[in-house]
Amino acid sequence: MPTAVRSTSSRRGPGRDVDALRERRMRAVELFEAGRRQVDVVVQLGVSAQTASRWHRAWQSGGRDALAGAERLGRTPRLSDEQLAGVEAVLLEGPKANGFGTDMWTLARVSEVIERITGVRYTLSQTWLILRQRLGWSRQRPARRAVERDDAAIEAWAKRDWPRIKR
Repeated sequence: MPTAVRSTSSRRGPGRDVDALRERRMRAVELFEAGRRQVDVVVQLGVSAQTASRWHRAWQSGGRDALAGAERLGRTPRLSDEQLAGVEAVLLEGPKANGFGTDMWTLARVSEVIERITGVRYTLSQTWLILRQRLGWSRQRPARRAVERDDAAIEAWAKRDWPRIKR
């Protein structure tokens, strides 16, 4: 499933790119330090007057560091990288090793394992996002094979009979 890429048109600004947002705020700091007015920041950086005013107040009270911004956007994950590594190690052991009857992972089973190991409960959709985005796993479907399938007989037929039929 491909990931969506947000376009950053000049009308909308840099979107939610943390580095681009920080760079724009630092450019505003440079303008304020050079004695430029808030109106100049609005015109040069294409931000609203309210944003320029908020940045100016923050710069006056806390200097450059006040506009540095966060390292990341959004909530911090409920599972740390260490916890996630532990979950992945357990998942790699397989479903049967984790007490399930068949050798196939489902989102419900993965969610149950995550809760058992970390104490954090996730919905099925959240579980899928963890598998896909944080662990890089993809959806797999097991190959359907007949119970009666005899690989040795198939191989013998391919060596013995197929060359004759093929001629």
